[in-house]
Amino acid sequence: MAKIKLTPVHFFSHGSTMMLGEESESAAYWEKCGDEALANNIKGVVIMGAHWDCISDKVQVATNPSPSKSPVAYVHPSKYIDYKLNPDLPTANRCISMLRAAGFDCEGNPTFDWIHDTYLILIRMFPSGCPPTTIISMNARFDPHFHLKIGSTLRPLRAENYLLIGSGGAVHNLYRNKWSSMLRYRDSFAQEQPPDREMLEFRQAVQDVMENNSGPELRRGLARLMKHPQFRDAHATDDHFMSALFVAGAVGDEEDRGVGGRLMAETWELTNMCNSQYTVGEWVSA
Repeated sequence: MAKIKLTPVHFFSHGSTMMLGEESESAAYWEKCGDEALANNIKGVVIMGAHWDCISDKVQVATNPSPSKSPVAYVHPSKYIDYKLNPDLPTANRCISMLRAAGFDCEGNPTFDWIHDTYLILIRMFPSGCPPTTIISMNARFDPHFHLKIGSTLRPLRAENYLLIGSGGAVHNLYRNKWSSMLRYRDSFAQEQPPDREMLEFRQAVQDVMENNSGPELRRGLARLMKHPQFRDAHATDDHFMSALFVAGAVGDEEDRGVGGRLMAETWELTNMCNSQYTVGEWVSA
């Protein structure tokens, strides 16, 4: 029996807002991923970011037909203001139905405006135009298994040529960043001293889990990282790690054994923020 072709899944660390306006290894890789997606005629993008969460047990899907963009600091408006967003309402409603069928308290949000954690990635991936896109919220309890299940529930969309993306951060603790070069010189890439040991330790732990596991072991490994001794140093809040769990859910089925993650690009910002870019799977020629 022929194996079903599945689209790759990306866990992108979107970094600071300046990643939208500055060139970097990560930005070049995002555009490469976008080019590959368009070359393979994706139906659309389904993305979970790190700046939208819902209280109680709820999860929401963006259903605003004409969303605005939340403004971003330290980026000239010309970099994003005229970029036309393309909400995919049919797929949004389908995601709502899939999540409800899996037992989630899920609803659409017809007033949600898009935030830089998602549109930054879309602009960088698809500079010529936004593909049909569906945004899935996090849940504010930040339960890793809850977010694994969201990814697992939406995993079948990979077989229909949808591109699933998690936009968060491998190491993302704003309290440990060194902000002076960005505030004084608009330079978030300045590295006047090495990153703190805890950031290097956790960054390596993420790579070890992503590259040395696949299938259910990848799910377990990423969830277990939330108990890593340096997790709270690397993530003062849990929000930027939830999309990694979403990705693990989407790539962690028994059928995914043998397909681990690959570190494809990396950009350090603000001394202690590590923007690692991972891809799980690859495009398969017809």
